[in-house]
Amino acid sequence: MAVARWAVVVTAAAAVATFTMPGAASAHGVGGSSETVGGFVWLGTKHMLAGWDHLLFVGGVLLLAGGVRRAAKLISLFALGHSVTLFTATVADWHVNPVMVDVVVGLSLVFVGVVGLRGRPKNWTWFAVAVLTFGLIHGLGLSTRLQEVGLPDSGVIPRVLAFNVGVEIGQLVAVVGMFIIGDVLRHYVPKLRDTRLSHGVLIAAGLVAASVLVITSPGEVLRPLRPEAAVGVCAVRERTETFPFGTSHPAKQFYEPYEEVPATSFGHVITDGYIIVTYRPDLPADQLDQVRAYVADPAVGRVVGGHAADQGEAIKAVHAYQTLVCDTVDTDAMRQFSSGWFADPRSKPAE
Repeated sequence: MAVARWAVVVTAAAAVATFTMPGAASAHGVGGSSETVGGFVWLGTKHMLAGWDHLLFVGGVLLLAGGVRRAAKLISLFALGHSVTLFTATVADWHVNPVMVDVVVGLSLVFVGVVGLRGRPKNWTWFAVAVLTFGLIHGLGLSTRLQEVGLPDSGVIPRVLAFNVGVEIGQLVAVVGMFIIGDVLRHYVPKLRDTRLSHGVLIAAGLVAASVLVITSPGEVLRPLRPEAAVGVCAVRERTETFPFGTSHPAKQFYEPYEEVPATSFGHVITDGYIIVTYRPDLPADQLDQVRAYVADPAVGRVVGGHAADQGEAIKAVHAYQTLVCDTVDTDAMRQFSSGWFADPRSKPAE
């Protein structure tokens, strides 16, 4: 089948990418943000076209299906699964472990590859249930990354639905592309006709992706969603803060208590792996000096900061997944928090 040739080429590239660029193992980064409902359609489309793990799973299912009608049914089940959990988890504000989700997504490629090596299923019912189940898990991955972008207090449901529409558009475009590329390769690269090679590379890509995530983020894979963890006199919790959308970076790194904070720009850079520091406007001068020095220190990393008028805590440092909360400024805890984040492959900006 034509898709076999496509699967070999792309899975091989994906396997190489996960070895050379650990951040590629987590292939769900949405990247960018948008205020409009229409903009979320584009975000969803872009995410699906860049999400090699989703595409490889779809490619593996198409390869196994062997016919257009069965392929359409299986892909529809996959779409139903990821649509349900994308919508439910985002609207209900579920906070699942994103690294664990990505590991399972990688293992879903292994599952499809192993099934393919054993031959097409004689009973398609169990395989259809498995596709639906993995669709539910892939949807959790979509939700965690959509939550990273942040959603406004109003208009959440239309934006989630728009993002999902974009995902389905991207998936449809990808499926059409698979058939076109596969048909071309069928004529020019005859050696790629052996489907066993396709399934083998699917297994390799999934194992590499899961292994890279476990090796590079061992503490995150099995980390429970604990309410808080102590860091000095501060506490770390799951991120609940959201920022309004924007399309540009802040004009400067640190904003004084008398300056207007560009909240939309903060909302933009958090999707690029930045840490956002907010402080209580009435901080004592010595503590404000410490915050200013921390934000401006190039050795810390990508950090911007400004005051938050309604903030009761002395300081908050926020990245895509977690928030450090301090009742008094503790620069040691802040540096520990930032160094941990910038050592995480997920902090790397989406390309």
